[in-house]
Amino acid sequence: MTMRRTAVATATAALTLLAAWAGAPSATAATTAPAPKTANTPNTPNTPNTPKTPKTEKAAGTCAVLAPGASAVAEKAVAAACEQTGVWYTWGGGHGPQPGPTYGQVDPSDPDSAHDPERLGFDCSGLVRYAYARAAGDPLTGNAHHQFHSPRVQQRFTAAQATGPLLPGDLLAWGSGGSIHHIAIYLGAGKMVEARESGTRITVSDVRLDGDYAGAVRITPPAAAPGTFSTWGTDVWTHREPSTTSPRVHKFPGPTTVRIECQKHAEPVTAEGYTNDAWSYLPEYGAWITNIYIKGAAWLDGVRTCP
Repeated sequence: MTMRRTAVATATAALTLLAAWAGAPSATAATTAPAPKTANTPNTPNTPNTPKTPKTEKAAGTCAVLAPGASAVAEKAVAAACEQTGVWYTWGGGHGPQPGPTYGQVDPSDPDSAHDPERLGFDCSGLVRYAYARAAGDPLTGNAHHQFHSPRVQQRFTAAQATGPLLPGDLLAWGSGGSIHHIAIYLGAGKMVEARESGTRITVSDVRLDGDYAGAVRITPPAAAPGTFSTWGTDVWTHREPSTTSPRVHKFPGPTTVRIECQKHAEPVTAEGYTNDAWSYLPEYGAWITNIYIKGAAWLDGVRTCP
């Protein structure tokens, strides 16, 4: 009898335990069951209390206008330059009859330029020329030195001023001893877009204020630059005085936009089948050039006579 009661009690307890297990959720189900959404749950749609995601700044390395205040022309130039990111640097590239990428040349001083004649692209000043041609009609012909001294320059900034006063579209330059060898376009926020050297592609870089950083210039719209003419020919030298026997100052490797302050009659020069005794003074270069290599009449209209 005792054994029967014990067996019945044991069976009853087992049935009770099984019933309890059947009615309870499993441990796995408890940990994977979704929590009920409330009004403050971030992924609840159309919830008025859902916080808005703040707008983020343009990622580092983005090529774009990165600060306010630039002119419409400068912003267009930045946009045009940024379209060329990833294009090859190629020495001499971008200096064809029309703005745009061209095949480069071998730079005798740089072994990395060996493949430049096979690469379609820009050098530093070729990129600057293209960018401002897209924005304002090709006002910045010539190399980096000529662009830094262009008659289109509205304002100059010294190296000591760093990037504080600069606006997107300003041109940063490097060089020493009065000669400029590299130029780039400022984007804002301490960034610039540049065609830096053979073996690399056009890219966004941090502005380099060390070394031979020479300062920056701001370009004025074309209509605001009176007395502007273009040179023609290749490898044309300017001189300290209006004479071919005076010291050479700067060489224009190709057609370049220049500002002429005045002109005068001086030493006759015969070149390219022409003879002319008129010389023009270029204030940005502190130099003289024979009018033979200035597009226009032998005696330029609208230019005053030098004293």
